[in-house]
Amino acid sequence: MPPHDPSQHAQAFGAHDHGHCVSTAMSSAERICARDGLQFTPVRRRVLEILLEAHEAMGAYDILARLEAEGLGSKPPIAYRALAFLVENGFVHRIERLNKFIACSHPGDQHAPAFMICRICGAIAEGEVAPGGPLAASAARSGFRVERTVIEVEGLCPACQQQEPAT
Repeated sequence: MPPHDPSQHAQAFGAHDHGHCVSTAMSSAERICARDGLQFTPVRRRVLEILLEAHEAMGAYDILARLEAEGLGSKPPIAYRALAFLVENGFVHRIERLNKFIACSHPGDQHAPAFMICRICGAIAEGEVAPGGPLAASAARSGFRVERTVIEVEGLCPACQQQEPAT
């Protein structure tokens, strides 16, 4: 799989072809599941589609409500098992601060995500922590081995910055 394009990371804050975004992510997930022998069940597939279609972070119970409305299950373990599979395989990320889930901007790539969360409109864009950057260097100096990095930062997206009154 070709490496992801870092210029595409903050697409949630800019215009892009959403239909292409969804179809590309679904194709990637199907290809990865086939390559790795993973079962991409109808519920797992639908949960990923729901997150991709929403193009925003969603709580497990919001996803469950959609599944229930579509006749795919009404018990919380249905949504939580699908989300656990999708997170474990890099198709979805959990936004810790919000206790919500969002589709990965570049599934299949090994990366350390950094989420930029707009404090006004709630839009979220996925960026990436550079490998070997200041955090990795600090950990190495401490003798710490980083196994997983997720960074969440709060601020203002470009649209909300334009609407903010000048001080």
